[in-house]
Amino acid sequence: MENESYTSVIGSSHAPYLNSLAVQCGVAVNYQAISHPSLPNYVAATGGSTFGITDDGDPSAHPINAPSIFSQVDAAGLIWRAYNESMPTSCATQGSGLYAPRHNPAVYYVPLRPACQRSDVRMGAPVTGTLAKDLQAGTLPNFAFVTPNVCDDGHDCSVRVSDAWLSTFLTGVFSSPTYRAGQTAVFVVWDEGVGDNHVPLVVAAPTVRTGTKAKASFTHYSLLRTTEDLLGLPPLGQSKNASSMASAFGL
Repeated sequence: MENESYTSVIGSSHAPYLNSLAVQCGVAVNYQAISHPSLPNYVAATGGSTFGITDDGDPSAHPINAPSIFSQVDAAGLIWRAYNESMPTSCATQGSGLYAPRHNPAVYYVPLRPACQRSDVRMGAPVTGTLAKDLQAGTLPNFAFVTPNVCDDGHDCSVRVSDAWLSTFLTGVFSSPTYRAGQTAVFVVWDEGVGDNHVPLVVAAPTVRTGTKAKASFTHYSLLRTTEDLLGLPPLGQSKNASSMASAFGL
């Protein structure tokens, strides 16, 4: 999700669904984004570094020749997929309509280019598209990175709009056979906030105790470390120095 501070979402009447999820599941109350603007945060959460990026340039401006969570998953013989709402074609490296490549970090990593067309795909509609079909068929990959379009993620539209999108999308996730099998964790996180970059992160999984409020300090590097721990992967970049959130949420 995009561009909201913790207090503009958590406790806000404009986000009834997300707040109900936070109460039913868990929320990190001291979670910080890494930088501004969007792109450095997306690559930090997937590559363990901002790679010196300070703008939202397209992949042609910022080709990253480095490993990532995506290449880690490949190397371990596992499967990843990035699902992007409103992306015109697989692995699109230029913006089009409501699709922004700066919110799709997989297209920036040069080592992923051979796999990008296969694994960086159009999401389709929240309840009938590619991701929904994978959830229903039990073919969700080991690691899924989900990016709503620039309206539904809250970048160009209101918190109410993004909350309504989350309600539709996550209701489908939680009712799917894949989630009900008990082996899927969902992280809902905002890329950056305003000012001090204190942003929301909500965690849902069958093992998360109702009403969990994790008070430790976490960042996007912690999210990467948590993902690596859950998948049995070695820590990458700054995630080596970050705390995993797995125990805090009972994952």
